[in-house]
Amino acid sequence: MDLFSRSLRRVFPETQARGLKSPPRHLSRVNGWSLPLHPFQAVAWATYLALSIVTFGIVIPLLPGSWKYIAYSVTAVVFLFHLVVHLSAVTIDPAEANVRLRNYSKPVPTFDRSQHAHVIQNLYCHLCEVTVNEKAKHCSSCNKCVAGFDHHCKWLNNCVGSRNYWFFFCSVASAMIGLLCVKVILLYVCIQHFINPNKLRTDPSYKDISAVTIWLLFLPKWHVAVKTPVALCMMGGVLLVGIVSFLLLGHLFIFHIYLMVKNKSTFDYVKHTHFQQRPEPPGRTQPVLQVEEAAPQVCACPSTSHPRRKVASLVHLHRKKTASQLGLHLPQGKCVSFWELVGLSVQQPQPLLHRKGSAS
Repeated sequence: MDLFSRSLRRVFPETQARGLKSPPRHLSRVNGWSLPLHPFQAVAWATYLALSIVTFGIVIPLLPGSWKYIAYSVTAVVFLFHLVVHLSAVTIDPAEANVRLRNYSKPVPTFDRSQHAHVIQNLYCHLCEVTVNEKAKHCSSCNKCVAGFDHHCKWLNNCVGSRNYWFFFCSVASAMIGLLCVKVILLYVCIQHFINPNKLRTDPSYKDISAVTIWLLFLPKWHVAVKTPVALCMMGGVLLVGIVSFLLLGHLFIFHIYLMVKNKSTFDYVKHTHFQQRPEPPGRTQPVLQVEEAAPQVCACPSTSHPRRKVASLVHLHRKKTASQLGLHLPQGKCVSFWELVGLSVQQPQPLLHRKGSAS
C-alpha cells in the first residue's frame, strides 16, 4: 500500500519564478494495464504461471486413483476463478464517474500549493477539475480521483476503490485457497514418498520403469524422467514459496476482514495510524513556567522574529526556562502552561530571546 511514501512538503516550483521552466504535466492512468507497468505485476503473473505448471503438470498426476480427478476439479475451479477476478480488478477503471467522462489524453495540471491548501476542497478536485464524492481521493500514482479510495495496489498496478474492491478481495481470498490446495497436495506427495512410494506410481507409464528413484513428470502425455533428489528439490521449493505466499496473503486477508468489521478503508486506517497525536505518557504533566523578576544575560536574535520560527525555537529550548528568559511580558507571579506560552510567543511581536553565546 503506497499512500504516504511521498513527502507532504514537496511541491513543484512556481511557474512564475524567474529562470524556472513549467513542470511537466502527467497523464492519468486508466487501469492496471496503462504504462508504466510495475515489476510486481510480472512477479505475480510469473508466480501464478509457475504454480499452475507444477500443480497440474507434476504434482496432481502423481496422486492415486480417484483423488487425482478430485484434485484436478477443485484446483482448476479455484485457479480459474482467481484468474477471472484478478483480471477484473486490474482492468476496471476505479475512477470517479465525472473523471471517467473526461478525456484521459488531456494532461492533468500540476498542483500549486500557493493557490490551494488541498487537492480536493469542498468536494471539488483542483487537478481533475471535476466534482467528486465525499469518499473520493486523488491518487498520486494514477493521477486521478478514485471513487471510494481504499489504496493503490502495486501487484495490480491499479487503485482499489469502490468499483473494484470486491474483485480485489475475491482475488486475495481465491489466491489463499489455491495456495492452500497446492500445499496440501505437495505435503501429501512428499510424505507419501517416504512412507509408501508405490502409491505415487499408479500411472500406466510407470510399468516400464523398475527403478524407484525415477520420477516421471508432466504425465500422462510427456514423460520427463528425473531422479528423486531433483524432484524433491523442485517440490520443496514450490512448497516453500507456497507457504510464504500463503502467510502473506493470510495476513492481508485477515487485515481486510478487520477493516470490514470496523467499517474502515485502508486509507483511513493508515491515516489514523500515522497521523494521530500520540498521548502523553502516564504520570507526565505539562511543564509550568514561573515568571521571574530577574533575567540572566541574554541577547536578541532577529532571525527568529517569524512566528513559525519562534515556535520552533521555543520548543527546542529547555522546558524549565522561565518566561523572562524567553522574552515574554507577563505579570509577575503568574504561571502558564507550556503550550499557552507557545501561543503567547506567537502573538507578541518582539523577537525571541536566546541565551548568550547561541548562534544568532
